[in-house]
Amino acid sequence: MTAFSSLTGRLLVAMPGIDDDRFRHAVILICAHDDEHALGLRLDQPAPGVSLAEVLEKLDTPIDDAAGDRSVLIGGPVERERGFVLHTDDWTSEDASLTFGDGLALTGTRDALTAMADVEDGPSRSILLLGYAGWGEGQLEEELNENIWLTTDADPALIFDADYDTKWSRALAALGVDAARLSSQSGRA
Repeated sequence: MTAFSSLTGRLLVAMPGIDDDRFRHAVILICAHDDEHALGLRLDQPAPGVSLAEVLEKLDTPIDDAAGDRSVLIGGPVERERGFVLHTDDWTSEDASLTFGDGLALTGTRDALTAMADVEDGPSRSILLLGYAGWGEGQLEEELNENIWLTTDADPALIFDADYDTKWSRALAALGVDAARLSSQSGRA
């Protein structure tokens, strides 16, 4: 038996042979991880036809023009109707924000959406995500043992940039791995 090691604040990078199409070429930020569960947000999958401006307009929230063109991401397959704001911890909601990692926070309340639209007083960087990825007790550890995921440090530049098409290959490159050289087959020694 090995000692538990939390992956909170780290990135999961999907290996090419992952069997689940929902996570093909996924880059996932782990927001919470303990010995009973893990919660992460996929950072590279825009929700088709949804923009931050449209969401805020439906909520009658004024938005700065600079913030309006941003995409809304699909954070994962669980509770896709639920929104989460991943943001820097220079803005937090006292009772609703989960701070983690190196300068990151996660908030699931409407005031976080309002803060996203406020370029002066809101967080310096933020993303709206719908849904999340979740793992039960031991499930993520088992997937790591099966070589489904690689792990790496979370880089805010990678987390918050809008180049979604190359995020997976750039996350691999940060590990010194060339995506073109990875095999989609896994094995055991």
